[in-house]
Amino acid sequence: MQAIELIYFNAGGGHRATAQAIESVAAELNMPWDVRLVDLSEVLDPRDAFRNATGFGLEDFYNGRLARGLSFGLRQELRLLQGLIRLGHKPIVARLRRHWLRSAPDLVVSLVPNFNRPLYESLAAALPGVPYVTLLTDFADYPPHFWIEKGQAQHLICGTAAAVEQARACGYPQGLIHATSGMIIRPAFYRGIDVDRRAARRKLGLDPDRPTGLVMFGGHGASAMLDIARRLADTQLILVCGHNRALTRRLRAMPSAAPRAVLEFAAEIQHYMRLSDFFVGKPGPGALSEAVQLRLPVIVTLNSGTRPQERYNAQWVRENNVGLVLSNFRGIHSAARELYARRREFMASMERIHNQAVFEVPRILEQILHAGRRCGRAHGARPGGVAAVWH
Repeated sequence: MQAIELIYFNAGGGHRATAQAIESVAAELNMPWDVRLVDLSEVLDPRDAFRNATGFGLEDFYNGRLARGLSFGLRQELRLLQGLIRLGHKPIVARLRRHWLRSAPDLVVSLVPNFNRPLYESLAAALPGVPYVTLLTDFADYPPHFWIEKGQAQHLICGTAAAVEQARACGYPQGLIHATSGMIIRPAFYRGIDVDRRAARRKLGLDPDRPTGLVMFGGHGASAMLDIARRLADTQLILVCGHNRALTRRLRAMPSAAPRAVLEFAAEIQHYMRLSDFFVGKPGPGALSEAVQLRLPVIVTLNSGTRPQERYNAQWVRENNVGLVLSNFRGIHSAARELYARRREFMASMERIHNQAVFEVPRILEQILHAGRRCGRAHGARPGGVAAVWH
């Protein structure tokens, strides 16, 4: 049985969800693998030194900013973070190298941005020939040094044509670029479950026949939901606040002319998407992909407060005609009316999108492992090298 390590962290939540989806499908496909989910934060800071010194973790700071809607300045903070990673490159590589020597994986898949150079270099130093894969969990890269690092003899898995072109522009040969039909989402979004929408809506206290919007801003919510709820006071809504209890309380206390359900964290978000007619939120890759998979037209924003790595996602919405992109949510009321009036047009566009990425990725990883074993036998080395493909 071959050991595959999926490297994730909890900033934003989508990285871990992607790892769990791959793990789940690999088990369903009976892949002969020992799939290990590895939290990069625990490897780099196992004793919580940063948290003990400051009272909070780096992921807490990031997720807290998102919950408060403080996305301004993230571009500058990203470049600062990347600078700190470069300054700490040697100790980061040393700690990761010790991890690889202990865990001895046969394949490493990175689901995180920013750290792909130290991850790659440490693996190459500790276990030469073990394949290294970066799987982009964003629709596109945000160069430099975000997802795609130049000059690394590694594999890239890209979910959009734009990301594939970025990989080519960085000099990656075709044999190291693997295109999928979209972003990875959980297998639950593919299951044909018959839902009695009218009964399920009644259970939530909603009108079973009224058009319903789902408002969601990731696992930690966002203060923008308050403004959206005010402006859509006459629209039936399901508002999912994630782990943000303060936001949940404020939304539940807000007057409304239409029925609404305000929920905290919802593990089965696909259930609430199936009860809805459209989606409102930030242009996150996971939520967008989930909404499109369940044929929900979307309303998102693109402005100076949009996270840098998510700016292309809004462009993708326009290019694929799956919803509306606003400069801000002040026009959400008229946008919701327009969206509902054009729902057949948007539905037709979404029907042309067939995202099977979660089932494609295990097969891609299987091919990489097989090619590595063949290369290893030919050169008498540990299986895994990709130098022949790179050159």
